[in-house]
Amino acid sequence: MTVDPGSETDVVALLADLSGLRRSVGFRIPEGGLTCVAGIGSGLWDRVFGEPRPAGLHPFPEFAGARHTAIGTPGDLLFHIRARRLDLCFELAERLTTRMDAYAQVVDEVHGFRSFDERDLLGFVDGTENPEGSAAVAAVLIGDEDPEFAGGSYVVVQKYVHDLAAWDALPVEEQERAVGRSKLSDIEMSDDVKPANSHVALNTIVDDDGEQQQIMRFNMPFGQVGRSEYGTYFIGYAHSPAVIEQMLTNMFIGKPPGNHDRILDFSTALTGNLFFVPTSDFLDDPPDPALVWPSGRESKGDEPADAIVERDGSLGIGSLRQRSG
Repeated sequence: MTVDPGSETDVVALLADLSGLRRSVGFRIPEGGLTCVAGIGSGLWDRVFGEPRPAGLHPFPEFAGARHTAIGTPGDLLFHIRARRLDLCFELAERLTTRMDAYAQVVDEVHGFRSFDERDLLGFVDGTENPEGSAAVAAVLIGDEDPEFAGGSYVVVQKYVHDLAAWDALPVEEQERAVGRSKLSDIEMSDDVKPANSHVALNTIVDDDGEQQQIMRFNMPFGQVGRSEYGTYFIGYAHSPAVIEQMLTNMFIGKPPGNHDRILDFSTALTGNLFFVPTSDFLDDPPDPALVWPSGRESKGDEPADAIVERDGSLGIGSLRQRSG
């Protein structure tokens, strides 16, 4: 969503109520596991809080390669709503947008679904390498490197649409080489066989100490059959956006430059955003906003913070602290 100038106090008040709205909807079907994670974009953060700001928060950069480009698109707020039932997600989304109708606009709305055994619409299992337990906590949550925002996270979202007809025309063996995994068994190819321009090869990030840098993916398929729209909504959480941005550099620009991700010949990125996801403690004791509001009203220091992470045992950010794996 984007927020109208001068409406920042209304938005932070809404977000302070987000926990209660989620409970009101989710309590009716507790086994549905309704969660909602909210993220705030760089521009809105500056308008509301100013300094200090999360160290890794900035506008989503463009990644322009010789053939493919990842673009940045408007977005002040992200609501990532998850449940075991779509009606719960729909109900909470409706309540949020109705409440915000007078001062914010929905830029993009995507309803994802699970496809068979965690596969995307290209037919491959998605998210195999997601970390678990303590490794997930280390991958996702900000730590001592930015102590004022420890326990928060960053999330990057992109909406990809696929040329499914062209993809399906490829032999399975060529699809597997593009991904870097077998299609049926989901086994990763060995390094001596895996192509350098495969998706897996370019998304494996290793630091100077030889340690692999991980992120948590919550990608979802989406589409409209009647419009021949088939897509993947990428949702990646990390303790630093640098990890995801290096992946995107490798994919779009190439490693080395020109060696772009083969999947991009069949998938186009339509959106791109980076958001900071504060902890729920940020709501309990919010910092004093550090600026004069665009409407001319000076902040009194008692406005609530503008993002929340539900801690209810789900896979949502924040609950990772409580999961054992």
